[in-house]
Amino acid sequence: MTFKELNISEPILKALANKKYKNPTPIQEKAIPPALDGSDLLGIAQTGTGKTAAFAIPIIQQLNRLHFNERRREVKVLVLTPTRELAIQIGESFGDYSRYTDLRHAVIFGGVNQRPQVDKLKRGIDILVATPGRLLDLINQKYISLDSIRHFVLDEADRMLDMGFIHDIKRLLPMLPKQKQTLFFSATMPLAISNLSRSILNNPVIVKIIPGSSVADRIEQHLYYVERQKKSHLLVSLLKQEQTKSVLIFSRTKHGADKIARILKRNGIDCEAIHGNKSQGARQRVLTNFKSGRTRVIVATDIAARGIDIANLEMVINFDLPDVAETYVHRIGRTGRAGQRGTALTFCSQDEQMMIRNIQRLTGKKLNRILV
Repeated sequence: MTFKELNISEPILKALANKKYKNPTPIQEKAIPPALDGSDLLGIAQTGTGKTAAFAIPIIQQLNRLHFNERRREVKVLVLTPTRELAIQIGESFGDYSRYTDLRHAVIFGGVNQRPQVDKLKRGIDILVATPGRLLDLINQKYISLDSIRHFVLDEADRMLDMGFIHDIKRLLPMLPKQKQTLFFSATMPLAISNLSRSILNNPVIVKIIPGSSVADRIEQHLYYVERQKKSHLLVSLLKQEQTKSVLIFSRTKHGADKIARILKRNGIDCEAIHGNKSQGARQRVLTNFKSGRTRVIVATDIAARGIDIANLEMVINFDLPDVAETYVHRIGRTGRAGQRGTALTFCSQDEQMMIRNIQRLTGKKLNRILV
């Protein structure tokens, strides 16, 4: 299927052609038609599946169809996202896809001077991408009104929960008009997120995209059976052998991520940890250092790693195995992007061996075992 077959309008097709986007991803193929029809949507999909375009394209197309007397410069779209980096990425996507329209967008987030953001709001915008804290601040200061919202997008809902933003979201919801389209996205559906989705969605179309084996096929994968107490020693040894590579290490828990980072630092390996207990500013600093190459190794939890989108990440290490096999595919998919080669190393202790069987069943690929 092509974007044209999804009934995408000519200005957006032209913008997609400029970005050399030819065919929609599975979530775009499934989500764009109901979103164009104005339906509420519940999208269950990991980062990297193309969900930003899945909501941005239909929203831009609907706004661009408005009659002249409905085209006043007021905020008609609110996209709520947990972090500054994600907000910037989504803002860039809206800018790309709306290039051949007269729509305007703004991105607001905390941790920086609000004046440039306020100045842009005063000039008039149609689409607002925001993090919860700065949005509430500017609403309280009367710089933003949500009275004219037609489309509301809640992105990375489970990460909002992990970062403690659910209370802010519940404060914002009553400020939104009752009549609007709501598009709700989350990678997982813990009970609190499932309850939230039911409370704000009206007869939604449900789109669920589970990572398949295609990502795993592009990456060189190795498996180490190692006793749990010897994992740290193996990690230090491997990182000292791979001193030029950028490495993302996955820990199951926040406490575990901090512990791994401390062990590596004690062994002369410069690294940083990133997880939901870190402030937004601290997470952004870690990601900036990692992307620029100032930091070579970072340790992350699954939720925190969603803000990491690095084309040339060379290696992923699963220090702890995840709870579900699909998460393994998502983890290793952080490397081997954009035609680059990637390597994934997995440490498996005796109590984690069942997960290896589940992973190999999902991917249809036997992991290459290395003896230690």
